[in-house]
Amino acid sequence: MIVTANEIKTKGVSMFDNLLSKFDELIINVRGKDKYVVIDIERYKAFRESELDIAHMKAMQDIKDGNYKTQTAKEHIEELMSEL
Repeated sequence: MIVTANEIKTKGVSMFDNLLSKFDELIINVRGKDKYVVIDIERYKAFRESELDIAHMKAMQDIKDGNYKTQTAKEHIEELMSEL
């Protein structure tokens, strides 16, 4: 479902409850371009959990493949500072 920014301005955010009961997500269109997505909090939490699961799987694969290095905290901070 696509909603314009103007509709939100005139109807307020209370319209989200009604629309999210009918649609999984709302796309907010600003000046003719899709700009934002609104989803309910439970779906958002599921997305975040999936992102964390994927990040964990990638980290575990990097460890398995040896794509990491060991350094002290001081060395790590120095490396970070040199990249700034």
